[in-house]
Amino acid sequence: MSTFQVEVVSAEGQIFSGEATAVYAAAITGEIGILPRHAPLLTKLKPGAVRVQTATGEQNIFVGGGIMEVQPKLVTVLADSAMRAENADVALAEAAKKRAEEMLANAKKDIDLAEAQKELVEAAARLKFVQDLQKPTR
Repeated sequence: MSTFQVEVVSAEGQIFSGEATAVYAAAITGEIGILPRHAPLLTKLKPGAVRVQTATGEQNIFVGGGIMEVQPKLVTVLADSAMRAENADVALAEAAKKRAEEMLANAKKDIDLAEAQKELVEAAARLKFVQDLQKPTR
């Protein structure tokens, strides 16, 4: 089985480092899948899940946007913010979404509005990530 190295980092530090058989992420153009020996690629990521398949299972990581660089033997995700699945909390995700909605409702300037919209998109994606983790597996 062919593998490649995956590094997921954010400002908080290293989130994941290890060998993978596949990586799936939410690129700005849609869901993207990376397999061993993929052609070099550089893409922006939108808020959503990065799924790293390893020989022992799957690692689920939420990223609040960022950049993914793909090289034949290395995939690097530079996340704006990131959270491992085991740190996911529905109550916190719902509270963040509610704060973002209030921020959007109270925006008085174009800059405030744009920031509020960005926060709401990220909060909604984080909530979806957490809710998807709680769904029973088939």
